[in-house]
Amino acid sequence: MDQVALRKLGLLPLAFVSACLLAQAASAQTYPTRPIRLIVPYPPGGPTDFVGRTVAQKLTESIGQQVVVDNRPGAAAMIGHDLGAKAAPDGYTLLFATGGGMVIAPLVAPKPLYDAIKDFSAISMLVISPQIIVAHPSFPATNMKELIAAAKAKPGGYNFASVGIGSPNHLGGELIKVMANVDIVHVPYKGTSPAITDLIAGQTQFMFNSMPSVLGLVKAGKLKIIATGGRKRSAVIPDVPTVAETLPGFEVVTWYGIAGPAKLPRDIVQKLNANIVRIVAMPDVQKRFTEQGLEPQSSTPKEFLDFMRREKEKWQQVAKRAGVSPER
Repeated sequence: MDQVALRKLGLLPLAFVSACLLAQAASAQTYPTRPIRLIVPYPPGGPTDFVGRTVAQKLTESIGQQVVVDNRPGAAAMIGHDLGAKAAPDGYTLLFATGGGMVIAPLVAPKPLYDAIKDFSAISMLVISPQIIVAHPSFPATNMKELIAAAKAKPGGYNFASVGIGSPNHLGGELIKVMANVDIVHVPYKGTSPAITDLIAGQTQFMFNSMPSVLGLVKAGKLKIIATGGRKRSAVIPDVPTVAETLPGFEVVTWYGIAGPAKLPRDIVQKLNANIVRIVAMPDVQKRFTEQGLEPQSSTPKEFLDFMRREKEKWQQVAKRAGVSPER
């Protein structure tokens, strides 16, 4: 029956929809047929690259096609995230998404290149890494209650470092200021290395940082841990209390996940999600992540999207209350 006859019978739209569904089902069965690029928006080395390469290796074994890591650092991870957003929605370019690059960096960008909710297809969470508050050994506080008491006793007398205005560790400090009603001074640096160097030297008193970056310095006695920013205590340092035990509802974490560009076919999203959930649950993967202070946490696509939406709304409010405006 030709298209004219189908149109007369009102069957062309139904036939068209059926054809599309069949095509999508076929793509799910055959996908992938060639190598996949995984954009990691950070340089080689470090916790982000470590997690990205672990997942890429396991996904290669799971789906039968090479998953190639493509490191694209720069602009607070926005270069890599922008490449991920603008990729063809065919499943052959995926993004190693992070909270800093996906949600926080655009808050201070003069002209945001993408929107975390509109421009990506959420696939799955990978890990959550609670930020921890580390301090110079001379800082007169060993826990969160003492930190707040010290700050209240000496308004404006203590500095907290960050890797830059609008960075996760900057906004973490601003969240303390809001929730504890204290006056502490933000000192921004251009990167992690100079921030930690000055903290060790006692030029600043404390800062938020990711656990893998500073645990060695804590063990060496060059820094001390005040508290962790997760909702629950870390299995790596279970004796260290959370900030939330003193400031209920407080949470500052780094998170990593896998996303694709917007309009990625649902069947491909589901196939990737099933593989990633299985990978994150593997005992050797769990061991590798937890040894780095990371908490493995896969999710459904919807759970990942809802989580990103909550993160975006929270940090928008914190940035607004802190007076953090786009850098010009």
